[in-house]
Amino acid sequence: MAGAHLFTSESVSEGHPDKVADQISDSVLDAILAQDPGARVACETLVNTGMVVLSGEITTSAWVDMNEVVRNRIKEIGYNSSEMGF
Repeated sequence: MAGAHLFTSESVSEGHPDKVADQISDSVLDAILAQDPGARVACETLVNTGMVVLSGEITTSAWVDMNEVVRNRIKEIGYNSSEMGF
């Protein structure tokens, strides 16, 4: 098996918690960079039914309403009512 490589990958469907978390993290990053292109952002997002946790480190001069950014992204994804099961 010398010189052989094994390649694996994971694929998840739309609405999967990993994809939701990635989209929220991207939205936070975009909102910060829009105000401070030199910002340093290491944002992790954890999601569960009815809950989002943002964690990480952010160094910036920007002020972003994280609650608004998260809620807007969740609505844009399609979770626009409690009946949707977010």
